[in-house]
Amino acid sequence: MKTGILFDLDGTLLDTLQDLTDSVNHTLEAFGCPTRTKQEIRSYLGTGARNLIRQALPGKADDPDLDEALAAYQDWYDTHNRIKTAPYEGILEALAELGKDYPIAIVSNKPDRAVKPMCKEYFGEDIYALGETADCPRKPAPDMVYKGMAAIGVEKCVYVGDSEVDVFTAKNAGMPCLTVLWGFRDKEYLVENGAEHLCRDPRDLAKTLKELIENG
Repeated sequence: MKTGILFDLDGTLLDTLQDLTDSVNHTLEAFGCPTRTKQEIRSYLGTGARNLIRQALPGKADDPDLDEALAAYQDWYDTHNRIKTAPYEGILEALAELGKDYPIAIVSNKPDRAVKPMCKEYFGEDIYALGETADCPRKPAPDMVYKGMAAIGVEKCVYVGDSEVDVFTAKNAGMPCLTVLWGFRDKEYLVENGAEHLCRDPRDLAKTLKELIENG
């Protein structure tokens, strides 16, 4: 039975931070709110767009309506999410190498309407990609993982991500997690939250994953 590999998207395969920061700040400015730093936005990522905007708002009594701010953000980000975004160095080569031996899918808490076109542009039409939808609980619930596994026809997987959410997702789904260190969280924080298997450089991703799978 083949082992599959499930990847998180933002901070794992794609460096999306600048486009996310620019889109959040465009939304905040539109509602007359102070903008956030890139580091602040980085710390808010991982639990979906709604939580991103909720944390980015000032948290005061006169905050704009969350649903209105979220809708404005999503409308802007949908058309401005591939301006400064790019795969991390070595990622395309790693996916090409791993794809020869393992079924691969992408599972992200980013809205599905953004995930699918982004993955199609950067990784081609053949890779299965799933984002957040109303009918499937977001990570760290394991539901999205199970849908990804079913889509690529595997019963055993390794999960690859860059945040504590990914560590918790893998645990909830009963699978090992490889945590990458080039994304949106620091190593110390990740280890404190249960990260065990680490990869420091995307150019080592294929080798590290093969070793993890081969060692059980």
